[in-house]
Amino acid sequence: MLSDVAVDHREKAYALLKADADKILRLIKVQMDNLTMPQCPLYEEVLDTQMFGLSREIHFAVRLNLISDEEGKALLDNLEKQLNVLHEAAQES
Repeated sequence: MLSDVAVDHREKAYALLKADADKILRLIKVQMDNLTMPQCPLYEEVLDTQMFGLSREIHFAVRLNLISDEEGKALLDNLEKQLNVLHEAAQES
């Protein structure tokens, strides 16, 4: 059984990773709305860099046993789905 401190650390780790994923989504939305189109190399570079950074954060949290591998994959999958929706909406504009 996990101690209250361990549970608190796990919850904080997940919340921080979720906040980082949300920040990436906001960043990409602002970029798409105001700066560049999804076909632009700058857009792709920002997205790739941000996604790589988040995946490394998640990998680190998994290695520390702060979140499960499944939780980490779900965070990335959810973010990718939301980014795909943004991308499709931009294509239709």
